[in-house]
Amino acid sequence: MEGDPQQYVLEMRGITKRFPGVLALDRINLKVRPASVHALVGENGAGKSTLMNVLSGGYSIDGGEIFFKGRRLDHGDITAVLQSGISMVRQELSPVLDMTVAENVFLGREPMRGPFSAIVDSDKMYADTQALLDRLGLRMSARGIMRDFSIASMQLIEIAKAISREASLVIMDEPTSAISEREVSMLFRQISDLKKRGAAIIYITHKMDEIFQIADDITVIRDGRCVASNSASEYDENKLIAQMVGRTISNIFPKEDVPIGEEVFAVEKITKNGAFRDVSFSVRKGEVLGMAGLIGAGRTEVARAIFGLDPIDSGEIRLSGEPIDIATPADAIRMGIAMVSEDRKAEGLVLCRSVGENISLANLNRFTDRLFIDEKSERAEIGRMIQLLRIKTPGVSTIVETLSGGNQQKLVIAKWLLGNIKLLILDEPTRGIDIGSKSEIHRLIVKLARDGVAIIMISSELPEILAMSDKIVVMKRGIVAGELRRREATQENLMRLSAGVSV
Repeated sequence: MEGDPQQYVLEMRGITKRFPGVLALDRINLKVRPASVHALVGENGAGKSTLMNVLSGGYSIDGGEIFFKGRRLDHGDITAVLQSGISMVRQELSPVLDMTVAENVFLGREPMRGPFSAIVDSDKMYADTQALLDRLGLRMSARGIMRDFSIASMQLIEIAKAISREASLVIMDEPTSAISEREVSMLFRQISDLKKRGAAIIYITHKMDEIFQIADDITVIRDGRCVASNSASEYDENKLIAQMVGRTISNIFPKEDVPIGEEVFAVEKITKNGAFRDVSFSVRKGEVLGMAGLIGAGRTEVARAIFGLDPIDSGEIRLSGEPIDIATPADAIRMGIAMVSEDRKAEGLVLCRSVGENISLANLNRFTDRLFIDEKSERAEIGRMIQLLRIKTPGVSTIVETLSGGNQQKLVIAKWLLGNIKLLILDEPTRGIDIGSKSEIHRLIVKLARDGVAIIMISSELPEILAMSDKIVVMKRGIVAGELRRREATQENLMRLSAGVSV
């Protein structure tokens, strides 16, 4: 049976996928029109990424059929899938860190030269990659080594790689989860160009504003099943959220005015050569300090220095008014400073270990009496954290890498809540997680502030920064461009400071 190549570039019919003990996809149907953006939405763990991994050849299926441009697709071979005209920007990045940008972009399809096309044409590969980067407005070198780039820059390179394939169908799984407003605008221009060339885009995101800005059609997946599939014009935000989570979420940003006390933490003219210079700010008890700025502004670098991951070259760090030295993360933890990294998988979790082990790992001293661990007390505290943060897990022995992104993020936060923290640094705390989990993390931030914890929150999402912060530090190219109180913070003012224009 053939599909209709005129009406749909892609048809997925009755797709079923089982993992041990889990029915991940239950007879899902998806139809994508050419020259359109089809938003695929749902909570973490709903099955969106699994469905796209099936389409891109990463997973085999237990039932169903896939038709691409009217022909049944043999999706068992990833290379064959890519050659058929499907390209994917994955949520979980997997660059080859010791290769250059160009080598990553052209990996597996390098331009060849010579009598038998046996030699990689490096000059062409680097020239073509640099031309692509320049066309996309990305200020980076094709010869740069991947490990020297931030997560956000790696994501932009992955987007460039997908666009370079000139595919008929481009899958974008959370492509803007770690990039700033300027880069999002760049991406949306490229999506518009792809549509004009007749390409279809399957776009997975948890950001409501993006969905309604670019989507032509929307399919909602919940618990491995297709809940609805309609034109984007038939939805509003409340209706879409209700279908995604099966309930109404009345307030995604539940900010409260809480008493703000004495200064907890301050930095005075701290500098790390090549990363940031003369950075000064303070944060008080119960206060949420937002840090905004474009990619490369230096926000994460400052956070890493505060937490002892990278040394500073000059300046002063104060805790409760007293100068302190933080040489290692162990020093920071001992002083009551905790950090949730933007890369939870590489820096926040031990993926091959259990939920319980990850929660208690940073606080084992609480449960030991020199030689032995008080397992009863440990289990009780682990259970309390799971309940407090509403972590969805089959049990405390579940291996962390099997959890959804939102639950993994809540797990990183849980391990720090067991400690007696004074300052919590959150670097992109809601990156790549669903609307329900996002709301829960925002409520947790409010609770921590209410309990007197000082919070530094780095976010590339302007609505999140504006809604959750008591004051905002805006960074630009390694310096503080300005500081705004909540009453004067607007999206326009943040963008002006980020661009180096005074407010």
